[in-house]
Amino acid sequence: MMRSRWSVLLAMTAAALAIGHWPASAAPRAANPVAMFDTDHDGTLDLMEVKKAASASFAKLDRDHDGTLDKRELAGRLSAKELAAADPDHDGTLTLDEYLAVVEQRFNAANPEADGTLDAKELNGKAGRALLRLLK
Repeated sequence: MMRSRWSVLLAMTAAALAIGHWPASAAPRAANPVAMFDTDHDGTLDLMEVKKAASASFAKLDRDHDGTLDKRELAGRLSAKELAAADPDHDGTLTLDEYLAVVEQRFNAANPEADGTLDAKELNGKAGRALLRLLK
């Protein structure tokens, strides 16, 4: 009887320790923004990969499924001033095309040498971090 309780306690302790513990392969990927979105696994992000990630983010953020993102849905990603600048029809929302236009502008800002790709160093800069806010 005592051995059974010990086994259960040991199993519960092991399970508790495992909760929240990242598998070795998951931790670096989560910490590396390039790895999160690099679908061709070349160590950089191109505009197509960034727009694909941005489209997925848009769909996730569009909680009311109306095909637009409003100020509330964009919270923390764009300031009111940035939203106004990105909203050519001045309706207070961004369509997917308008959102992707902002993403492309931020991609270009993060890519000063204009080589068409972003690496981890570029994503760590101010412009790169601004872009990443739109992808997560």
